[in-house]
Amino acid sequence: MNARAKLLFKSTAVRLSALYIALFALCAALLVIYVTAMSERILYVQTRETLNEEVKEIETAFERGGINRLLGMMERRARQPGANLYVIAGPNGEILAGNVASVEPGLFDHEGWTDHPFRYERYNESGDVQRHVAAGHVFFLDNKLRVLVGRDLGEPSKLRLLVRQALMVALAIMGLGAVIIWFAIGRNALKRIDRVSAASHKIMAGDLSQRLPVSGSGDEFDRLSSSLNEMLGRIERLNEGLRQVSDNIAHDLKTPLTRLRNKASDALAEIDETARRAALEGIITESDQLIRTFNALLMISRVEAGSIAAELSDIDLSAIAADSAELYEPVAEEAGLELETRIAPGLSVRGNRELVGQALSNLIDNAIKYGATAEGERKIVVTVGKAGGALQLSVADNGPGIDADKREAVVKRFVRLDASRSKPGTGLGLSLVEAIMALHGGRLELSDTNPDGGAARGLTASMVFPGQRA
Repeated sequence: MNARAKLLFKSTAVRLSALYIALFALCAALLVIYVTAMSERILYVQTRETLNEEVKEIETAFERGGINRLLGMMERRARQPGANLYVIAGPNGEILAGNVASVEPGLFDHEGWTDHPFRYERYNESGDVQRHVAAGHVFFLDNKLRVLVGRDLGEPSKLRLLVRQALMVALAIMGLGAVIIWFAIGRNALKRIDRVSAASHKIMAGDLSQRLPVSGSGDEFDRLSSSLNEMLGRIERLNEGLRQVSDNIAHDLKTPLTRLRNKASDALAEIDETARRAALEGIITESDQLIRTFNALLMISRVEAGSIAAELSDIDLSAIAADSAELYEPVAEEAGLELETRIAPGLSVRGNRELVGQALSNLIDNAIKYGATAEGERKIVVTVGKAGGALQLSVADNGPGIDADKREAVVKRFVRLDASRSKPGTGLGLSLVEAIMALHGGRLELSDTNPDGGAARGLTASMVFPGQRA
């Protein structure tokens, strides 16, 4: 429990909550202090304005009716509920009349507003003396009498005390609620982190099928988990591809390597120079085929690793298709095939020209290889155009085609539908095309050229690029 509590207090959510609470409390305290000060100031200004008006009225009453009228006015006002302070003092400061028992010594020495709040005593209804603080205005009459009109400062003090109490209660409630929220947020965050840690331990143990939990709230934890899950998915695919490559190399390259070894052994034992030369030429041919296989594997690895992604630029797909068709046209004619182009001009994508050209060459080469066995129309069609908001490059033939249930497997490394291996090839062509399209954010689609064509339904391989620019 102690370790869990330490983790809780070390979590970012709890620390951020504590920081927000502290900042909020500081802002709330400053706001209350400011409001309290402004309220006191406004109340003090209003008090001065009220007393100034009373001073003028008292001076006017003295001028018009003398001391008797002045005493009568002050007596009436002194009896009113919540009355101000009214005092008449002699030249020496002794109190002659008023509603206070005593005032601070030296108060009547200077005329005008008092420099600071002064202390005074007054009688309550029971006759007890109570001490108070007030602010007031002193003015001198012509007969040397002093008159004080003041206002008790108990209300501002009560207001200050009330605000302080309200602040303390508010901060206490806020602190209690913050602590509850603090622990709730921290506990929830800690649980999610524990789930992520548990999944991470399983992944580090070798189970790459595990994924980090996603709650569905869409917060930063979910976004981070989703990004890491995508990364884990890519790592799993790469590892699976590596495993498949290792298995396929062990199986598919064992035969040519064995054949190569046997040919080298036969050449070594051959006495006739002509036969030995022929055997060596066969060894070179086998070696070239193995080199092409390994080059294709290396190219697929580079493409899948994304090491060529920085070399992408705007390329003219129409020109690439036209150049490739022109290059393979003599090869198609030699195989007895007609190579037709249906290329919309000026279509461009962002990609790597060499890789796209290599992918298209692989598709045309496959179409020539299998289209030559067509029973009906012996034609290959290279098409470039727009389709459904995307840009599509297709190569269609009229050969035997590929069954729908085998199209997913045929793009894997070393998978060949020609079980007898009677046709030349490595089984890596479509794998390279799919890797190149993944690098370009597109996809490879396989479909029938003539769905009702039976044995001559053919195959259409389409390279679909996202978006397009004309």
